[in-house]
Amino acid sequence: MSAGKSGLGLPTWPPRWRPSWRLRSLTARITLLFAACVCVIVFTLGLFLYMSARNALETNMDYALVGRVEHFRTLLHQMYNVEQLEAHPALFETMLGAEHDVFMFRRPGQPAFININPDGLKVPSVEPVPITSAIGRSALVDTLGPDGVKVRWVIAQAEPVGGGIVEIVAGHVMTQEVALLATYYHRVFLTGVIAVLASAALAYLVLSRGLRPLHAMSERAAQITPKQLTMRLPHDAPTELRQMAEVFNAMLDRLADGYERLSQFSADLAHEIRTPIGVLIGQTQVTLAQPRSMDEYQALLDSNLEEFERIGRIVENILFLAQADHAGLTIDTAPLDLARELQTIAEYFEGIAQERDLRFEITASGTVDAHAMLWRRAISNLAVNAVRYAEPGTVIRLCARGSSEARAGAEISIENSGAVLAPGQLDRLFDRFYRGDAARSVSTESNGLGLAIVKAIMSLHGGSVEAICPAAGLIRFTLRFPPAAAQP
Repeated sequence: MSAGKSGLGLPTWPPRWRPSWRLRSLTARITLLFAACVCVIVFTLGLFLYMSARNALETNMDYALVGRVEHFRTLLHQMYNVEQLEAHPALFETMLGAEHDVFMFRRPGQPAFININPDGLKVPSVEPVPITSAIGRSALVDTLGPDGVKVRWVIAQAEPVGGGIVEIVAGHVMTQEVALLATYYHRVFLTGVIAVLASAALAYLVLSRGLRPLHAMSERAAQITPKQLTMRLPHDAPTELRQMAEVFNAMLDRLADGYERLSQFSADLAHEIRTPIGVLIGQTQVTLAQPRSMDEYQALLDSNLEEFERIGRIVENILFLAQADHAGLTIDTAPLDLARELQTIAEYFEGIAQERDLRFEITASGTVDAHAMLWRRAISNLAVNAVRYAEPGTVIRLCARGSSEARAGAEISIENSGAVLAPGQLDRLFDRFYRGDAARSVSTESNGLGLAIVKAIMSLHGGSVEAICPAAGLIRFTLRFPPAAAQP
């Protein structure tokens, strides 16, 4: 499979290549990345050392070549004339730096009278260094020999004993240096390869051992099932994994709590549905056991209709809660007059309140920005709850404090006297299908979803609901609506 090209002309790998890297084990990925880093560092360092060695060799060779020419300059000026040079050519062959080096003496414009050039190299045409000038590295020039090896040249003038001018031509063939650098290059490369392989092997061993706590956490997590939600990841993990273990354990706590609530919800739902269905089946079986009159059948249908309506209300409430749990659900709000709305609700429940010798007391001012139907449903659920559980002969207080600004927040509270509730019961009042033990022991139309619906409605408005007992036998529900700009 070959790689294609992107719109920028860059190669694009097949789609399956990229995920394959991401799906590799963490140990393999870190080992490869560590080996790549070591490879870059080792070979960069090796290249630096190679270049440094090459520069050092060239510098030493240049100074040796310049020093040799300066030495012969001095000999000619102080000890030898041209005739002596021509008579003793072997004297200079023993003073060369290497067997392939070039050394010549010549008069300007004439052939060399001493010519040591084993490989027959061509002398470059450059201006010689004058007699009065010192020879520096800048005077050296480079050429390439027949085998591609670099040759360093220097040409300088000298004044022998007896007068005249002689040109000294010296050339150094860098055969030995090239061989030495090649050997050094191969050693650096071999050392780099061994270092990369050794570091990769060590990294793999270290990571395999270092990631054992992660494997232990994975094995522990694999043992967690719905039947063993109490199991948690160990807290004695390394520092890097401790935070993950704490977050994972907190998630398990939430899941366990949600699973427990879901189990309780399922049990309560079955209990609530079973009661009306049992009534329907029992009444129908009794009625069908023998012939009945038209009035008796009519009474059965009326009774069955009540139970069906009760089941319908339960289903409707459950559907509403399911919709309210949807994170993307939004509502439209509008300003509501708190005094007028609370007065309307109090008048609506005044009849059933009087049956229990209860009365409403309203203190309200300002406005609230809310969804009218949902707001009325929440307040109505709290009012029904207060009427149902308040002590006869007491007062139900409806208090609201809003703002003159239509877009400001508001606080509404409903307070009634009733049975003393334990702190644990207060925390669970807004759970679905939850009712106190006293409520379950008496006949009531409540199905345990009213307060859960209130909490869901407040969540839709971005607000909150709270239940407290400011005094013994007194319970107060408080709804807090945020300003309109803060609502979802």
